[in-house]
Amino acid sequence: MDRLQLVSQIPGLRRYARALTGEPWAADDLVQDTLERACSKWRLWLVGSDLRAWLFTLMHNIHANDIRRLVRQQRVAPTVELDETAHAVAAPDAGTDATLDLQRCLMQLPEEQRVVLLLVTLEDMGYADVARITGTPLGTVMSRLSRGRARLQALLDAPANHAAPTVHAGAEVVNLRRPR
Repeated sequence: MDRLQLVSQIPGLRRYARALTGEPWAADDLVQDTLERACSKWRLWLVGSDLRAWLFTLMHNIHANDIRRLVRQQRVAPTVELDETAHAVAAPDAGTDATLDLQRCLMQLPEEQRVVLLLVTLEDMGYADVARITGTPLGTVMSRLSRGRARLQALLDAPANHAAPTVHAGAEVVNLRRPR
């Protein structure tokens, strides 16, 4: 593996990681973990195969493992009452520009739809490459892409205050509202 080949993939990895995680610091951690894994497992990459697809597969698997670990930790973690932490909860600024917040809408998509949508649209990958990266059949990729596009359009068209609740890692998340 040539160092320049690896370095040239970093911008795409960063874009995808940022879109997956929604947080700059988490995206940087994910890219770092992906590059560390690529460097330690470089012998597994087949020379002549698509380095980009291999790196995205590594990132996808690392992210999926992180999500699974988070879900396990949440099952063990104690619950905290909202009243006990109300002083720490800050309401987001609800300006008029917030109605068309693409990042917010993307993060509301189910993980499997968001992953496929981002790989196809943001990274301009073919369906076969996305199927290989995510380990899903080609028809499933096309179905998730179609449902993801439709859901994203519905979220973007909905008024900001009536948007669907955010869902992360298959866990049910309830939107918290500050009493008036």
